[in-house]
Amino acid sequence: MKSVVGMVVSNKMQKSVVVAVDRLFHHKLYNRYVKRTSKFMAHDENNLCNIGDRVKLDPSRPLSKRKNWVVAEILKKARIYVPPSASDSAAPKTKGTKTSTSSTS
Repeated sequence: MKSVVGMVVSNKMQKSVVVAVDRLFHHKLYNRYVKRTSKFMAHDENNLCNIGDRVKLDPSRPLSKRKNWVVAEILKKARIYVPPSASDSAAPKTKGTKTSTSSTS
């Protein structure tokens, strides 16, 4: 087996990730290119992978029932959206407001 490149779709396990690997092949009857996706369980020793990361997998000996791959390297980290916290969004609102005290007499 040779190394494959895929996208991490799940990292909910300890030291394991699920990687989706896409492949294109030419269908002779339809004369079209067809895309197929395979999911592989891979060993991630330091839990460095996140969902959306592009990783390279190397084959290894069977590590468990379904885990026969090891994450060799992370090719591209995913951009993770971090929403602003409640304290950050509340601070500009109170800073910019003015209180006007006008008396009508």
